[in-house]
Amino acid sequence: MDQPTSGAGPADEADGGAEALGRPLPEGVRRRVVALVSDAFGGLTVAELPAQLRQYARFTPTRRAKFAGNAMAAALESDAAFRQRIGERLGQSQPELTGALEAGAPPAAADPLDVAAAAYVLRPAGWVKLVEAAGEEVQRADAERADEETRRELEHLREELERARAHTRTETERLRTELEAARKEAESLHRKLRSALSEVKRGEAALRRSAAETDTVRAESAAQLSAVESESRRLKGRLGEAEAALEASRRAAREGRSVEDMRLRLLLDTVLDAASGLRRELALPPATTHPADTVDALEPGRMSPKDIAARALSDTDPALLDQLLALPQAHLIVDGYNVTKTGYPQMPLEKQRLRLLGGLSVLAAQTGAEMTCVFDGAELAAPVLLAPPRGVRVLFSKPGVTADEVIRQLARAEPPGRPVVVVSTDREVADGVAKAGARPVASVLLLKRLSRV
Repeated sequence: MDQPTSGAGPADEADGGAEALGRPLPEGVRRRVVALVSDAFGGLTVAELPAQLRQYARFTPTRRAKFAGNAMAAALESDAAFRQRIGERLGQSQPELTGALEAGAPPAAADPLDVAAAAYVLRPAGWVKLVEAAGEEVQRADAERADEETRRELEHLREELERARAHTRTETERLRTELEAARKEAESLHRKLRSALSEVKRGEAALRRSAAETDTVRAESAAQLSAVESESRRLKGRLGEAEAALEASRRAAREGRSVEDMRLRLLLDTVLDAASGLRRELALPPATTHPADTVDALEPGRMSPKDIAARALSDTDPALLDQLLALPQAHLIVDGYNVTKTGYPQMPLEKQRLRLLGGLSVLAAQTGAEMTCVFDGAELAAPVLLAPPRGVRVLFSKPGVTADEVIRQLARAEPPGRPVVVVSTDREVADGVAKAGARPVASVLLLKRLSRV
């Protein structure tokens, strides 16, 4: 079987090889050529097809013309062997047309596009003229169709214009009639408007006189009302000042008396409890000492107090805290976060508070001492919903106030002589409460004591 070649055959060189189109193939002729090639494509074997067209061998003629149209046109133009095979298939399918073209006498009744497409494939002598004549025929037919459509459109526009003119004349007459009626009505309204304007002017003059009289009365009334309100405000101000001064004096008297009574009663209770505690602890027998026995001297065979070693507790011994809380009316003030962040800083703040307050509640039950735990309010993102445990007062500092300042205020609020113990490792807090008469202890001391609870 012959393989397709890219050059032109002998017949092409003899008959139509010297002829060539001077311009692109007319679009109508090109579509008809692609259709002829697509129809004849199916009668060729894969080996007879150019390499670039073999992938479309199994396509239907419609899909082949759609997707391979450009490739088939290019192969038909460049591959003479492929063009010859297509011409043979065309001679088999349309023998009359191919025979007439080869004889140089194309049928006059045939479609010019079919004649031009067949001539382009077969390339007989004068095929270029046939293709160009078909293109000119197609252009002429298109021009005639365009002229016919233009003529029909022009006729349609003329009819529309005539109808528009008739409608315009009718509308003009109607509008002229309406305009005349409107003009008469406008004249009537104008007369009525002049009469109404006269009435309005008379009414405006009366209204101005009435407004002037009203403004005069309103100004007099406003002046009188302003004087009355000024006097009323002055009297109310004096009354408010008197009431505020009276209430302030009453509140100062109540608060001063209440605070002083509370401080005196608490100090008295402290002294009485201390005396009672000393009486119980010392268990003193009836007084048998005489004044002479108080003279400091050595008796034969007795040791002096300097010879007895004094025992003292370490500052980190939990027993020291027990001794301090055993004092009468003792008050333990705890710097909350200072203790929790010393003992268990890895826990969340909420769990730190709960753990510390639980231990203080047990300690309060064991010792009976008053206990106050202060937390820094600046650590809070929102108000804390917390039920204080039994025996423990829980306080949070206000915005802008630190817990250290609240602790110092608590220490200064206690009366002199009451045992007050402040738990904090903060040196500034310790120094401040010490000046107020309180005993500062380290946070680790409370943590050791709570570990025994």
